Amino acid sequence: MDRQILTLAVPALGALVAEPLFVLVDSAMVGHLGTESLAGLALASTVLVTVVGLCVFLAYATTAAVARRVGAGDHRGALQTGVDGMWLGLALGAALAIATWAAAPLLVAALGADGDVAAQAVTYLRWSAPGLPGMLLVLAATGALRGMLDTRTPLAVAASGAVANAALNAALIYGAGLGIAGSGLGTAVAQLGMAMWLVVVVARGARAAGARLTPAAGGIWSSARAGVPLLVRTATLRVAILLTVWTATGLGPSALAGHQVVNAVWGLTAFALDALAIAAQALVGQSLGARDLARTRAVLRRTLQWGVGAGVVLGVLVGALAPLYVRVFSPDADVQRAAVLGLLVAAVALPMAGWVFVLDGVLIGAGDGRFLAWAGVATLVAYVPAALAVHAWAPPGATGLAWLWVAFAVVFMAARALTTGLRARGERWMVVGA
Repeated sequence: MDRQILTLAVPALGALVAEPLFVLVDSAMVGHLGTESLAGLALASTVLVTVVGLCVFLAYATTAAVARRVGAGDHRGALQTGVDGMWLGLALGAALAIATWAAAPLLVAALGADGDVAAQAVTYLRWSAPGLPGMLLVLAATGALRGMLDTRTPLAVAASGAVANAALNAALIYGAGLGIAGSGLGTAVAQLGMAMWLVVVVARGARAAGARLTPAAGGIWSSARAGVPLLVRTATLRVAILLTVWTATGLGPSALAGHQVVNAVWGLTAFALDALAIAAQALVGQSLGARDLARTRAVLRRTLQWGVGAGVVLGVLVGALAPLYVRVFSPDADVQRAAVLGLLVAAVALPMAGWVFVLDGVLIGAGDGRFLAWAGVATLVAYVPAALAVHAWAPPGATGLAWLWVAFAVVFMAARALTTGLRARGERWMVVGA
């Protein structure tokens, strides 16, 4: 079982890390165009990350559904589910691409931008919008392959896409002289190329299994219905993150800058823990599809041990090394102090985060999306008073940021740990069969 977990988790981690390289490459190249261009990219990328992030259910729901059918021995049905998920991703991506292109000025204005910064942000959004169908196809196809216990193909595609994105951006931004428009176009082309690669892989498997490649209204509707609860869950997480940023803003510039450092490090550790959650999704889905409750419990126990253990290791590294690596982010002593205090709180909470992320993966793999949606709402309700209390009473600066991370990394994560932990102790989530 350990070998299976690592075989799935390690390539998944590589694919998860490869995706943020798109933003890093864009930032590095656009940054040389000027301050207005980089600021515009920051706003535009925030919009895109939010849109795509809300659609991550395409990967999660497809992984769970495909894994169940594989476990039940229905490979044709598994691949048909993957194909239907991809059609849903394509349709949703096309609609969002049109909406994003049309609403780009309004979206940018809503973020408070104007003048040259707004113009740059709108340009990037409009040139990158055609890539949205590709981005959502990548999510759906990746979910289908994960359900088939294949995390290596998505890794190869993500790594190749990151390299292609860098080359395209260099050629279009500087060689063709398109500026920030070249960055948006390069990202769109790279994402569409990744999508085509993954679609070919899934389509070949579907044909070999006898599944059809044409869209089925019933299958698409089933995929959409399964994804709605996960969309609600993701939305609650996004609201919690936005509330945290709003609270950090009220603590002053040094606390806000320190929060950016803590959040970046927290996000990096989340990739490692999410990779274990992806392994849990696939293995739990397959064992439930095979009606093997004993193995489902075994996967739950072992992945939780891996998650908590990884959280302990990451927590020690994050906390012990914090005074050293915060200097890379800022030379300001106040920012460094705020970041170190926030990171120490985050480090203490990482073992619990490992527990939470793995349980999320287990319940997603079981198709328990409706419970996760309600649990997301409940945990958000528990977190809001804590965040508002920090905003109202915490002192500005480093101490205030430490209290904010107590609210987020301890209170919010504890609420998630409690709700998902109680659910996992019972048996209502263990619905067997395809």
